[in-house]
Amino acid sequence: MERYTLVPRYTADDTRYAQMQYRRCGNSGLKLSAVSLGYWQNFGTYDQYETARAVTRRAFDLGITVFDLANNYGPPAGSAEETFGRLMKEDMHPYRDEMVITTKAGYTMWPGPYGDFGSRKYLLASLDQSLKRMGLDYVDIFYHHRMDPETPLEETMGALAHAVKSGKALYAGISNYSPEKAREASALLKEMGVPCLICQSRYSMLDRKVERDGLFTALSDCGMGATAFSPLAQGLLTGKYNNGIPQDSRAAGASISLNKDRVTPEALEKVVALGKLAARRGQTTAQFALSWVLHQPVMTSVLIGASRVSQLEENIGALNNLDFSEEEIREIDDILD
Repeated sequence: MERYTLVPRYTADDTRYAQMQYRRCGNSGLKLSAVSLGYWQNFGTYDQYETARAVTRRAFDLGITVFDLANNYGPPAGSAEETFGRLMKEDMHPYRDEMVITTKAGYTMWPGPYGDFGSRKYLLASLDQSLKRMGLDYVDIFYHHRMDPETPLEETMGALAHAVKSGKALYAGISNYSPEKAREASALLKEMGVPCLICQSRYSMLDRKVERDGLFTALSDCGMGATAFSPLAQGLLTGKYNNGIPQDSRAAGASISLNKDRVTPEALEKVVALGKLAARRGQTTAQFALSWVLHQPVMTSVLIGASRVSQLEENIGALNNLDFSEEEIREIDDILD
């Protein structure tokens, strides 16, 4: 007789909203969990499905409501959305209305002139493909993933507005935009009757560009929220590289996100010094780095990835101490500058 392995049905923790913080996104009525789970890496076909499943379940049990994807996440491209679609079907579908599911389009997804950047044809076709992979009728936020130097911004924003007005997305967002283009995109969408909800950017203690180039001011002026990706500098701000490059780390492999050349003595010197401040606050270096990102007034949520449940739990612990004294801010700036 053939035997089948029965997977226990998932039931979310009744206390899931007790500890998480929820922040209003810009001037909108939407609140996001202060920590979001990103599917950029660790959730593709080449990764272990049961690990992805355990991380996703635990994230929701801990109050994370924002699940961040893109058409090209994997690897290979598209497979993270396929994994998420399976998770929705097997575990999460009863909780769809408690989740903010996002996706993006803007990087190369298929060959030829219609699978990249920001044309109306590419963005709307990509959104349809993403919805099919995830088995969804709509996403909560649809982002344009990067600026397009050739397509008129009116066309790109028009595609986002159409996605919202057609019901395939509830909100429009942008990612990797300059302050000037963010202001322009916001103004265009406002004219079209679809406010620009949020901007997603790379931001960490080791990469403060968007803090200093005027993006945060632009987002605040436009009533937009912000979310940060790579807040741990792809692992540098965990302290895992302080004593060399582990063989199983991203920097040791062929990761697209962290090249070993970025693990410099100068960067590690800063991380070690930051770790000492973290210990003084009763935090790990990773928790300290995430807390610092979240202390920015414009920051709605911080995106974390996780390859194991314990890593997820440690990172969410950052929420236990988000306050910084003026002295601590000065010490941090002295280390980083």
